[in-house]
Amino acid sequence: MKNRIPVVLLACGSFNPITHMHLRLFEVARDHLHQTGMYQVVEGIISPVNDSYGKKDLVASHHRVAMARLALQTSDWIRVDPWESEQAQWTETVKVLRHHHSELLKSSAQMEDSRKTPSASAVFPGFLFVANVQILTSRRQQNPAATDSCNLPGIHPCSAVLPELKLLCGADVLKTFHTPNLWKDEHIQEIVEKFGLVCVSRGGHDPKGYILDSPILRQFQHNIHLAREPIQNEISATYVRKALGQGQSVKYLLPDAVIAYIRDHGLYSSDSPWKGKGNAS
Repeated sequence: MKNRIPVVLLACGSFNPITHMHLRLFEVARDHLHQTGMYQVVEGIISPVNDSYGKKDLVASHHRVAMARLALQTSDWIRVDPWESEQAQWTETVKVLRHHHSELLKSSAQMEDSRKTPSASAVFPGFLFVANVQILTSRRQQNPAATDSCNLPGIHPCSAVLPELKLLCGADVLKTFHTPNLWKDEHIQEIVEKFGLVCVSRGGHDPKGYILDSPILRQFQHNIHLAREPIQNEISATYVRKALGQGQSVKYLLPDAVIAYIRDHGLYSSDSPWKGKGNAS
């Protein structure tokens, strides 16, 4: 993985609730980027949307963030970030990307300062860049042998290169770029030109066609990576909510810890206090 470009993948969405499909997007995208021989994915970020998004049956963000954290207990490289959900109002996707890009710049600067400070270097030996200090500290504790060898899993070894931040989405999201008045053209251009996209295929969608039919996407198609999911995964959060509302089983569609959380908090059931509320708080 030496000399590869480090990448952070960011997925924005409702995650209402988070499903195995959402988690698979990250794994498929990471495999695709690694297979190009150019990139090394160092981190994945799930960013649940703000409550003011107003989507039907959207439960409060603190529940969606909590469920995402439970779902990610077994992942050593993906984390949930509550920043978007904690804003005073709904935040456009491009602004979420700007925020996380700014955070990467700050982390890079802090680690550069740490590298120059002997005491800090003693705490973080061998690392010139850290996307998230807490995650790396945890990984180092789990793998003490990596402390002095600069070879933690998923981290670009001894690299001071600022990672590229790319928006991760399914082909259904790529299709929405064609929906009138949903996205601003200047935002689409900034996303694909400045950041880049990793789009995972979904049944019934033609991502290549979506790109060719859009002048903006076509112009910057070199910065759009199309990852193919070899096993079609059509798990829908909409279906999950419907099944839960009808008292049906959703086992194996969601992580068990998420199912337990939904049950314990009475979410998505026909008598749920959140039922039909698009602006829960």
